[in-house]
Amino acid sequence: MSLTYRTLRGPDVTAALDDLARLRITVFRDWPYLYDGSLDYERSYMASYVGNPRAILVAAFDGDRLVGASTGSPLIDHADDFANAFATSDLPLDQVFYCAESVLLDAYRGQGAGHRFFDARESHARDMGFATSAFCSVIRPEDHPLRPKDTRSHDAFWRGRGYAPLPEVVAEFDWKDVDQAQSTQKRLQFWGKAL
Repeated sequence: MSLTYRTLRGPDVTAALDDLARLRITVFRDWPYLYDGSLDYERSYMASYVGNPRAILVAAFDGDRLVGASTGSPLIDHADDFANAFATSDLPLDQVFYCAESVLLDAYRGQGAGHRFFDARESHARDMGFATSAFCSVIRPEDHPLRPKDTRSHDAFWRGRGYAPLPEVVAEFDWKDVDQAQSTQKRLQFWGKAL
């Protein structure tokens, strides 16, 4: 399976919104996010990339089929969401580029898409003069009942790319897990690296 990559902007993002929404819902239903998402929310979330010239959306295709996507934008664009998480950090928010997510269908993993996604976002951030790249990962207990027995952490991959957890920089968000009736609060650890 050969993947091709394209950076989507403006009308290309608009045209891909439904496919992007479905992709995010599919991938984030799995461990560790266990996210029970909706098309309406996902369309709304992804629409924020349509008119933002400082945002990047890298898409992976198998032929014409969207099978992966990765997004990023300046952290300051997310200040309302992340201000509390960075309250104890000395990193200036306007110098941090936020690598929001990377989603890829299972069948396409292990072919280098993760590196391509990070390479594109980090290059975009450097071109705009950002000093730091950061992302966050959900924190789940080791004994979580839905943790797959054969799961492995992405920590080695992230560390290999030069990222490390940012001490005490933890965000909190609510979403509904696939096995729950209501939304609950989740903690997400920020990781960062100098660009």
